[in-house]
Amino acid sequence: MQFDDDADLDTSEVRDVRGSRVPGGKATVGGGIVGFIALILGLLFGVGPEQLGLASGDPAPVATSSSAAQIEQTCRTGADANTREDCRIVAVVNSVQDFWRAEYERRGGRYGDARTVMFSNQVGTACGSATSAVGPFYCPGDRQVYLDLGFFDELRTRFGASGGPFAQAYVVAHEYGHHVQNMMGTLARAQDGRAGANSNAVRVELQADCYAGVWARHATTTPDEKTGRPLLTSLTEADIRDGLDAAAAVGDDRIQEKFQGRVTPENWTHGSAAQRRQWFDTGFRTGDMARCNTFG
Repeated sequence: MQFDDDADLDTSEVRDVRGSRVPGGKATVGGGIVGFIALILGLLFGVGPEQLGLASGDPAPVATSSSAAQIEQTCRTGADANTREDCRIVAVVNSVQDFWRAEYERRGGRYGDARTVMFSNQVGTACGSATSAVGPFYCPGDRQVYLDLGFFDELRTRFGASGGPFAQAYVVAHEYGHHVQNMMGTLARAQDGRAGANSNAVRVELQADCYAGVWARHATTTPDEKTGRPLLTSLTEADIRDGLDAAAAVGDDRIQEKFQGRVTPENWTHGSAAQRRQWFDTGFRTGDMARCNTFG
């Protein structure tokens, strides 16, 4: 996975609040999709929302003297994205949104940008306050993606994924798939409170996997708005295997087997490892978002 060394990164699409703190208060279940995720994680892992760190309020992060260096100072070019993890995330966000802007324009619509917020430990959102334990998520209330970079280590060490730069890109593209669903009105289907192998929650997650695959198919041919050249210049078969492996690693059956010793499809919220691989592959092979109808 390689970016154009000479490309200028657009850091306005990413907000860096790592090293900030969120004012306290006892954690309770928050609103929106994040609260729903917390409830489901509680069912899977036997922990309550307080351990998952969701709060009902929306406190703004407060900068501290230990705040990380701002990405606008360190992530300027594609060369930076090829050497730094946080800059790579900026480049992936730029590439994903370049594609969706072009796709919406091609279809006669208009894409609404969404920022990614990189945080550490805890962050305030319009969906409530969340800790890193929740994992990467999209909040429809403020139309932002939230990501603690430490999750990528967890993906390898706890969930057994092979890792790699494109595994990270897959995670980001999946969350932007939720943003596309929010714009299309399909994301709300996951908020009916139901779980299970045939639930809307699973169908929404599998569609986001498919949308991630669609982006991957077009990533090396989508021109960057500034240079007219693709921001992502190289994507190998090994990269795609890393993405498929990451998708499978967070399948409900694998997570349940690993953490509770048995598979209970009635509690599924994201789909099986095989389903997640299948739908990412469907998006990648076809490159057509119309083929991502997991509700059909």
